[in-house]
Amino acid sequence: MSAPSPGPSPHPPASHRGPRRFSRLQKVSAATGIAAVGVTALAFGTASSGGGSQDAHVAEPATGTQLVAVSRAAQQQHESIGRQSARMQQQLREEKRAARKTAEKRAAAREKARAEREERAAKAAERERRSRAEASRSARRSAAPGATASPRPAAPTGSPREIARQLIGDEAQFRCFSRIVERESGWNVTAQNPSSGAYGLVQALPGTKMASAGADWRTNPATQIKWGLGYMKETYGSPCGAWSFWQSHQAY
Repeated sequence: MSAPSPGPSPHPPASHRGPRRFSRLQKVSAATGIAAVGVTALAFGTASSGGGSQDAHVAEPATGTQLVAVSRAAQQQHESIGRQSARMQQQLREEKRAARKTAEKRAAAREKARAEREERAAKAAERERRSRAEASRSARRSAAPGATASPRPAAPTGSPREIARQLIGDEAQFRCFSRIVERESGWNVTAQNPSSGAYGLVQALPGTKMASAGADWRTNPATQIKWGLGYMKETYGSPCGAWSFWQSHQAY
């Protein structure tokens, strides 16, 4: 039995490999080497002497002028290659710097977006927490034994004068208010001036103004008193301010 043939080599033969790629710096270095070899050949080459015989020409050393010219050309070539190499290196540095700046900007943008997402999430969580806390407090208040809605204050009752005292509260302001009403309407809820049309306890002109305090302004003393108090506070600062004006003008 013959021995088994070896398997295929993991590496392709050198003849089947793709062409090698060189960087720009490697190409410049190669050009520099070639120029140096050329300069050396020119510096140490031989010059052919002219002659009419068919014998081989005798090589003669290069003259001093030729060597100076060759050396100068080599120096210029070297300087040109050096400048090209420096420009390429500067270009590479600038490309690296630009790539670094781009990467930094992208990283900063990602960090900013992440921070904004976290901030929005934190605010949403805080709103949710407050909402749940408020709902929990409301539930506890509703479940508390004997929890009832706050009772509304009782509506003032009695005569128009008593209703006014209850609504005003301050006795000094009530006396000022009472003096005006005594002179304007004599505490008659339906009193009407036949010439001007002023109406009610405080003689609103026209009487329909009191509708802003209630639809029952024609007959309800509390509605008329509320409107009158509002008018006095807005125009004169208080019922006593209105009474001071009334004493000087016999009207307010």
